[in-house]
Amino acid sequence: MPVRWRLTVFNALVMGTILTALGVSVFVLVRGALLSGVEHTVRDRATGVARTIETGQSLSARDVERLTLEGVFFVVRDREGRILVGTGPTKDARESFWRRAIESGEPVGGQVEVSSGKRGYVYATPVDPPSLESSFLSPYLYKALGAPGEGQDPDGGGSPVFSEVRIPFPSEARVVEVGKSYEAAGATVATFATLLAAAIFVALLVSAGGAYLLARAALSPVEAVVGSARGITAGDLSKRLPVEHPKDEVGRLAATINDLLARLEAAFTRREEALVSQRRFVADASHQLRTPLTSIEGYARMLREWGLDDPETAREGAATIHRESRHMKKLVEDLLSLARGDEGAPLKPGLYDLDALAAEAVGAAKVAVGAKPSIRHVPARGPVRASFDRERVQQAVAILLDNAAKYTAEVGKVTVTASQHNGWVRLEVSDTGNGIPEEHLPHVFERFYRADESRLTRGAGLGLSIARQIAEAHGGSLSVESEVGEGSTFALQLPKDGPANRGT
Repeated sequence: MPVRWRLTVFNALVMGTILTALGVSVFVLVRGALLSGVEHTVRDRATGVARTIETGQSLSARDVERLTLEGVFFVVRDREGRILVGTGPTKDARESFWRRAIESGEPVGGQVEVSSGKRGYVYATPVDPPSLESSFLSPYLYKALGAPGEGQDPDGGGSPVFSEVRIPFPSEARVVEVGKSYEAAGATVATFATLLAAAIFVALLVSAGGAYLLARAALSPVEAVVGSARGITAGDLSKRLPVEHPKDEVGRLAATINDLLARLEAAFTRREEALVSQRRFVADASHQLRTPLTSIEGYARMLREWGLDDPETAREGAATIHRESRHMKKLVEDLLSLARGDEGAPLKPGLYDLDALAAEAVGAAKVAVGAKPSIRHVPARGPVRASFDRERVQQAVAILLDNAAKYTAEVGKVTVTASQHNGWVRLEVSDTGNGIPEEHLPHVFERFYRADESRLTRGAGLGLSIARQIAEAHGGSLSVESEVGEGSTFALQLPKDGPANRGT
């Protein structure tokens, strides 16, 4: 079942329960009030008649008419239960009330069947009238009240004649019964119950309809989010979900999903870039390996077919094979270095002097390249101590020196310095070469990238990538500044406290 229908049904059940409980409570209160009104009226009028009898007064016809309004009747009985005066039904079912009232001397009331099929309330109260009657009763009026006698209208009409307006009460009177049927109150209760049920039903329908409309309005942003989410695929993560109300729950959910989509898009972009870089890396590595292998294969075939018969050719071929195999070995070692760095090969840090390491690396470079270009080390004022993997950092410095020597003319200079500042140590390799064009600077540390493919230098373009990887493994960095025609400066920066405690 959809959420909107579940919310509607839940709201309808809750409202139905509340309205039903409220309606039943109101019905019980109103019904009790109406029935209590009947009983209160009966008791008041019984008390009034009893007071009239005990004070020796008599009732006028208008008093009787007022007492018997709204269907009220009263009966006056003697000690034996005989009716002395009566204006209503005289069913024997009420015998217990007047008898108990006489015996106990206290008023007695209750619900009985006042007439055929009709329930009502009867209240009997004992009286002690004076010994003499207070006045006379006209024959007709007395007969109308249930006593024997004549008294019809002289003109033959059915209306009572009120020529004698006083009603006497015999001195034998001992109990007054007053009663009233619940029929009128019951009809009012039934009408009220019908109206109340109709009102509850209408209110329930209105609340259910309102709940449905409210749920639809509240969930419409969810529908918009669902529709937009269906249009987002793995191939296109640039779309975003609509956020109409960013401060409500649905808005915050959509904003959170948008943040997730942004992160996924960035991750997929990095993944695609990594795949492209990996494919380019494999292609470049294959290309770099193919060149020496092709040369080795060609000279080996030449030696096998006819080169061994010519000593000079044999020596040249063997030298070439040896040279190309060394070049291929160097390339494979570089690839292994990159692979170990990518896998996060553990470092072996120790406390060393970076300036002393720089001096040692300069000495080795001089032996490798000869006197040209000039490579010199500018000693620091004191030890430049830091915690690093000496073998890996020495490899990085050697790469920087080799790179500087390759791209510096024989009359040029390469200078190496070491320093420390604010928790970092820094080694700079500066040359007076041709420099690197600005458009190539962002790419010099990429694998297999060379700024000038036309140069006659041998190399796969992996050295600077390896050097940067070593620097980053230590928590440091490798940067370059260059100006065309002036030269370049590569700066290796490492934290003094080691890879696990990078300073700022």
